[in-house]
Amino acid sequence: MTALHIILSVLQLIVGLSVTSIVLMQSGKSAGLSGTISGGAETFLSKGKAKTWDEKLAKMTPWLAGAFIVLTFILHFV
Repeated sequence: MTALHIILSVLQLIVGLSVTSIVLMQSGKSAGLSGTISGGAETFLSKGKAKTWDEKLAKMTPWLAGAFIVLTFILHFV
């Protein structure tokens, strides 16, 4: 194994663990009928939703997942 392969493997491990932890930290999107009723009120009343922690996690998830996929392809061809 070359040094590049080891560095990319460690980086992929870190990104994979980050994706897993970010997905687990996000709140659920549906909580049954009661979540639907109260969720509508939360959406209507919350004006700064883009600034919440959950929204930041939701925006980070696709970026980290994409980085994981790219690292997987790079590791396959190295």
